[in-house]
Amino acid sequence: MKKLLLLSALATSGLVQAAEAIPDVVKQFSEQQQIKIIKKLDAPGGAPAWLGQYQDMGVTLFLTPDGKHVISGYLYDDKGKNLSEGYFQKEIYAPMGREMWKNLSAAHPLKEGADSAPRKVFVFADPFCPYCKQFWSEAQPWVKAGKVQLNTLLVAFLNHNSGRNASAILNAKDPVSAWREYELSGGKKLPKPEGDASRETVAILQKHQALMDSLGANATPAIYYLNAENELQQVMGMPDAQQLEAMFGPKP
Repeated sequence: MKKLLLLSALATSGLVQAAEAIPDVVKQFSEQQQIKIIKKLDAPGGAPAWLGQYQDMGVTLFLTPDGKHVISGYLYDDKGKNLSEGYFQKEIYAPMGREMWKNLSAAHPLKEGADSAPRKVFVFADPFCPYCKQFWSEAQPWVKAGKVQLNTLLVAFLNHNSGRNASAILNAKDPVSAWREYELSGGKKLPKPEGDASRETVAILQKHQALMDSLGANATPAIYYLNAENELQQVMGMPDAQQLEAMFGPKP
């Protein structure tokens, strides 16, 4: 699973340790390398260690016994398990995933399925994306069975007419029905545009694009869901059967 590019939005409140708790050599190294120290780790083996963030990656820093040198790298146990990845997931990726899930939920999706559905999936879709249509079609059995709520966030970047079509759908009296008819018709049935796109519609499309960019997605469909551990997952492009079952559950 591709790591999401979420760390740039990491809130500093409550996570960054007080500067005086960090040895000077660690502090100086982290500042030189533009690494943000997140917290001190209770790492096995006795070596003082800190969890940090560099751009979109987690970093583990270790202080040598003489207190004068810093080692940047991964921590492994005697079985070859990467312990650093566990720290990254728990302390950085999972919290940021939950925060981004809130942002997705606060967007302006086209909701298909009940709010009470046990699983919710968000997908960024361009009206001219053939794989988006395929994904929408594949998702329908779960939506109709009440197992999944599918939330489509329209974006417009594949075609010079993408904005026009997306705006027409969003400006329709019933945007969800308009999207459904558009997908069922293979993109041929489009609501008649009622004048130019409203400022609200343009703002929605811009917000969706900005949100998609913040998640590191650069193609559609870009699909997001929470796994059993409440961790945000990303799937780019058309999922295979195994991926569909992972995000939707057993096929009804």
